[in-house]
Amino acid sequence: MIFKDKIKLIVDDVGNPVGRRCALGIQALIVLTLLAFSLETLPNLTAEQREYLYYFEALSVIIFTIEYVARLYASDKCLRFVFSFYGIIDLLAIVPFYLASGVDLRALRLLRLLRLFRIFKLLRYNKAINRFNKAIAIAKEEIVLFGFVSLILLYLASVGIYYFENAAQPEQFKSVFHSLWWSVTTLTTVGYGDMYPVTIGGKLFTFLVLMIGLGIVAIPAGLVASALSKAREDELS
Repeated sequence: MIFKDKIKLIVDDVGNPVGRRCALGIQALIVLTLLAFSLETLPNLTAEQREYLYYFEALSVIIFTIEYVARLYASDKCLRFVFSFYGIIDLLAIVPFYLASGVDLRALRLLRLLRLFRIFKLLRYNKAINRFNKAIAIAKEEIVLFGFVSLILLYLASVGIYYFENAAQPEQFKSVFHSLWWSVTTLTTVGYGDMYPVTIGGKLFTFLVLMIGLGIVAIPAGLVASALSKAREDELS
């Protein structure tokens, strides 16, 4: 039982020096493996370079496997850990490597994409992410309400531009559904330029939608920023 508690302190408690160093080491290894994964996509690597990257991948997977087993051993309820969000992410970070040796190389390319799940392991060690989750919980109702309002505005913008532009551009604005793409790009202020108004009424309407779109971009950011401040205050109090 004492040994189990020691393992738990190392892998779960970042408050003590050993646990903190372990967490920082795992974070650094995650970043390095993601960098190695990116390097492997370079077209002009030599066979020797690819071999070095493979050995590094194998070493990192061994370390991640030891970490996973340690977390499983230290967990009070093993099954709960295995099927938890972080437990699944930890497993997805190592399983593709072990499966790759026994499958067709074409399937290997698909399995290798699962290694990108390793980036989510960074969430385990990031206090800012936990604070962000708390902020989302604080502003959840406002965000949901704003989402519904945004959908209503998208529809109204589609209807409006359809009535202004359908007669002038029947091929571009064939229906309210075709106009929906214009609404999305305009309200989000992206404006690809593939659909644009040519009538005076359509241009004035577009100006109005753009003004609303600036608010659509700014309001969620304000809500989250305010909630983050509240979460930080709660954390410090």
